[in-house]
Amino acid sequence: MRDRCPLTPSLSPRKRTTSQSKTEPPLLRTNKRTIYTAGRPPWYNVTGTTFKEAFVIGLCGGSASGKTTVANKIIEALDVPWVVLLSMDSFYKVLSKEEQELAARNEYNFDHPDAFDFELLVTVLRKLKKGKSIKVPVYDFTSHSRRKEWKTVYGANVVIFEGILAFANKELLKLLDMKVFVDTDSDIRLVRRLKRDITNRGRDIAGVIKQYNKFVKPAFEQYIEPTVQVADIVVPRGGENFVALDLIVQHVHSQLEKRKLRWDISALASAHQGQPLPKTLSVMESTPQVRGMHTIIRNKETSRDEFIFYSKRLMRLLIEHALSFLPLKPVSVETPQETVYEGKRLSGKRITGVSILRAGETMEQALMAVCKDIRLGKILIQTNHDTGEPELHYLRLPKDISEDYVILMDSTVSTGAAALMAVRVLLDHDVQEDKIFLLSLLMAETGVHSVAYAFPNVRIITTAVDKKVNDEFHIIPGIGNFGDRYFGTDAPSDWYESDEGMDY
Repeated sequence: MRDRCPLTPSLSPRKRTTSQSKTEPPLLRTNKRTIYTAGRPPWYNVTGTTFKEAFVIGLCGGSASGKTTVANKIIEALDVPWVVLLSMDSFYKVLSKEEQELAARNEYNFDHPDAFDFELLVTVLRKLKKGKSIKVPVYDFTSHSRRKEWKTVYGANVVIFEGILAFANKELLKLLDMKVFVDTDSDIRLVRRLKRDITNRGRDIAGVIKQYNKFVKPAFEQYIEPTVQVADIVVPRGGENFVALDLIVQHVHSQLEKRKLRWDISALASAHQGQPLPKTLSVMESTPQVRGMHTIIRNKETSRDEFIFYSKRLMRLLIEHALSFLPLKPVSVETPQETVYEGKRLSGKRITGVSILRAGETMEQALMAVCKDIRLGKILIQTNHDTGEPELHYLRLPKDISEDYVILMDSTVSTGAAALMAVRVLLDHDVQEDKIFLLSLLMAETGVHSVAYAFPNVRIITTAVDKKVNDEFHIIPGIGNFGDRYFGTDAPSDWYESDEGMDY
């Protein structure tokens, strides 16, 4: 049986390249597959229904009880592609100067609920459960402080949250779909803590034992051990209890199956037949020049050089047309003749371009030629042929994109599948829907309808709209495989590249 999760290039070299960009590093490699930390399809179906929330497993237990080991064993046994592991240790509060001095003398209680930033933790986990992009602080145990760089986490079918006080907050408990308490003998936990703190955190034996007796043990008895009452499953002996782990995995699998949102491409392609085109669509005027360029690039006899040349001309016209929809504000400038000219300027912080790999990258040069110093992002979407679901395999977006007007670029749009997912990714990164502009050289009516139905505030801009999509979901009369014609490649037999994303 073919593995459902595509391997990284380092494990299995691809037969063709889609971009110079590197894939996101995997969370865990097993003998079965590579499990990624990002990529769950953030999806709307044909009726506009959003995906189900991620399944959140809470792991609680005393310090050094083996929670992380249990988490990794669950991840490996689950055998699902999109998993995020979130540690409570990342959410220690920022210490004051006085608290820093206490910590240096092993006099600060890191095991008390007041040591954790529960407000930030609940906010982060709530957003992650809903599929939003989140930033997780990185805590330095040597200096007892947060590092400047925070870790960005996005997209998961399953979130595993582990921490000593994972069950100690009422708001936090509401977000947990399954609560697991890892119960390990106190002597074993002490030995593990000694080894960890001395080896990894630069502590000495006397300091570790002092902290354990003064803070760790009392906190366990007062705050951690009583929370076993709210646990759905108690796992004695931690990662060595394979029977308990198997029960957990079976339950999670059954829950994921219930939550699964099946995407029907046929339903998507036929759902809006006969409907008038949406008002959010803008089609460039079909002047003799535009129609002439379409004639050239649609002709299968056109050479690659001519195809590239006239495609680039159309892209430039399309982007200039799209910029006319950006909001402008009046501004006065002084001319060299020392007179005032009443003009216009972009009403907003900036514009960012995001291309859907690989064919969407072809539009970047035209955008950069029109918009000076523009920031660029990239999204790679592939369809899993075993499940029929699109999957996000690469994502690189500029910082603070939530404040920008975003020009989302793809060469052609047929069913709207990749465009739908790409818009969802932008929304998950807090880009406002009415600030997203979807640009494509050619679109099919079904793709226009699908995007407009799910995202009624997204502006859709193209040079032409064709009526039909055939049984293979290619636009008719269409333009062919834009990526192969532009880059001069022919897909091998085990590759199939639609006009909306890279599949294999």
